[in-house]
Amino acid sequence: MPRSRYSAVEKLALITEFQNANRCQVRQKKRSRIQQQEQYLQDNVLDQQFNASRPNQAWLADSTELVYGVNGQYKVRLSGVLDLYGRHLIAHRLSETETSNAEIQVFQWAFNFAGDVHPLVHTDRGSAYTSSAFNQFLAQHEVTRSMSRPGTPYDNAPMERWWNEFKVRWIARHARPATYKELVALVEEGITYFNQLDRSPARNDLTPAEYWNKAVWSESKLILFQMTTWQGLVHPL
Repeated sequence: MPRSRYSAVEKLALITEFQNANRCQVRQKKRSRIQQQEQYLQDNVLDQQFNASRPNQAWLADSTELVYGVNGQYKVRLSGVLDLYGRHLIAHRLSETETSNAEIQVFQWAFNFAGDVHPLVHTDRGSAYTSSAFNQFLAQHEVTRSMSRPGTPYDNAPMERWWNEFKVRWIARHARPATYKELVALVEEGITYFNQLDRSPARNDLTPAEYWNKAVWSESKLILFQMTTWQGLVHPL
């Protein structure tokens, strides 16, 4: 038999070196995963400042559980994006679970609705909202990120209150949907009611949609006036 090129002592040293290298690699990979997750945990920038002076200044997001079926045996998540200005729910989506893909989709609809805006986006620290996919999507829209402190739901109080009002004043006052189709219809009718029909003295007796659209229209007219004035100064008649 051919003689080994390494002695027993050398073999033992090589094995030990190999094991140490593997342990070091595992630690580095684990540390890398932790750092990757931590970089998407943001401070509470909103800091419970819930009074917005204009549309698209700050958006809140969250999801809540709804049930359907004869015995309430089926569960889904309703995700929403709430503009703090007028408490207008500008986008929503039903999904089986709260996933990053579901939240990306509802925010895509929010941006489609609001246009080229760059709001502060506040969420809790759920896995969907701390995922790299979700935050990379938001980064493309140049938003400012904010997250509730751990175990502090009041940091997202207007969103929590909106869900509570929706469930108490709408869902609980209707028969439980037996099918998913019935649930979708009930949700759509409820959101239409709160956005388009629910008037409040806090909004000068306007609905959230009216209040929001009026401000957006005023902003658009101001921008148009400023552009026209600037053009007149540059190119006088």
